[in-house]
Amino acid sequence: MDERTNFNTEKAPRMNPAFPQAVIANGLIFLSGMPGLNLDSGQVVGNSFEDQTRQAFSNIKTVLEEAGSSMNKVVKTTLFMVAGNDFGIVNKVYIEFFPTDAPARSTPQVMPFPAGILISVECIALL
Repeated sequence: MDERTNFNTEKAPRMNPAFPQAVIANGLIFLSGMPGLNLDSGQVVGNSFEDQTRQAFSNIKTVLEEAGSSMNKVVKTTLFMVAGNDFGIVNKVYIEFFPTDAPARSTPQVMPFPAGILISVECIALL
């Protein structure tokens, strides 16, 4: 049986100590849902869906790089966005972080999250 390791970095916000930012197993990194939280304050970056989306991907980038991976190794993303927000904004930010060879993606719309969170992104990447 292969090993699995929980991974956390202090360079990105952590939602809750009950679960890790990521789990590394079998050459893959599975990131837990990452909202657009500010590292210093632990709060959402603001009420702007675009700002929260961009910050969520920035946080993901940080976790991946700290774990020894990168955005170009992401193979699948799932974006949970509060219903009523704009897919056009999601696509705009997605292209900023994945300018070529974007990973597979699904984007279910959900009921509101607590604390003003408008989006949470999880992903799977190669190590």
